[in-house]
Amino acid sequence: MKHYLAVVEKEPDSAFGIIFPDLPGCFSASDTEDTIMQNAVEALQLCGEDQEPPAPAPHEDVVSYPEVSEILQRGGYLISVPLIEKDTAVVRANVTFERGVLQAIDETARQRGITRSAFLASAARKEIERS
Repeated sequence: MKHYLAVVEKEPDSAFGIIFPDLPGCFSASDTEDTIMQNAVEALQLCGEDQEPPAPAPHEDVVSYPEVSEILQRGGYLISVPLIEKDTAVVRANVTFERGVLQAIDETARQRGITRSAFLASAARKEIERS
């Protein structure tokens, strides 16, 4: 899985701005700090829909870009954003859990009105985005 560095900047009285130095024109914004990663992942997916994005640049290169350097000096910061490709093909997977964990998964999924698979996919996506 590819990870791209994004630059996050917050100016007074504005949303958090998110740009991808490796991908000109690829950007996003977030009203809260809690949704920065989710919005960045979505923006990255959209930017990669029409064509294969270039390989991610190394950290050393990204921080040396003049625009990135200026933002970092003003208090901006970098985040590593996973490119989770939108491939809607459904694939069956055999997984193993401790019985108690599986019961907890099933109960939680039932309470939320979703399937075990939907619950596990959502939990996995959140964990990947968090890393």
